Amino acid sequence: MLGLGIIGWIIIGGLAGWIASKFMKTDAQQGIILNVVVGIIGGFLGGFLLNLLGVDVKGGGLWFSFFTCLGGAVILLFLVKLFTGSRAGR
Repeated sequence: MLGLGIIGWIIIGGLAGWIASKFMKTDAQQGIILNVVVGIIGGFLGGFLLNLLGVDVKGGGLWFSFFTCLGGAVILLFLVKLFTGSRAGR
């Protein structure tokens, strides 16, 4: 994710993870640490999926990185809810 360093990963990952958890209605079960972890893993997942589609993720910029993390975090939370059978927020 660009040359942001660890602090950039934590900030963008945390924000993306928090917004994704609000969107997927899992925020009540997650704390700030889990939001950051979900956002960072979501960034890897989103980058991997976009790379499979032939999108250049390295030169995307800050907003592109944020939306990649956000999209990946939403997909990650969806998969977790799907496999765990969690009905939180429903």
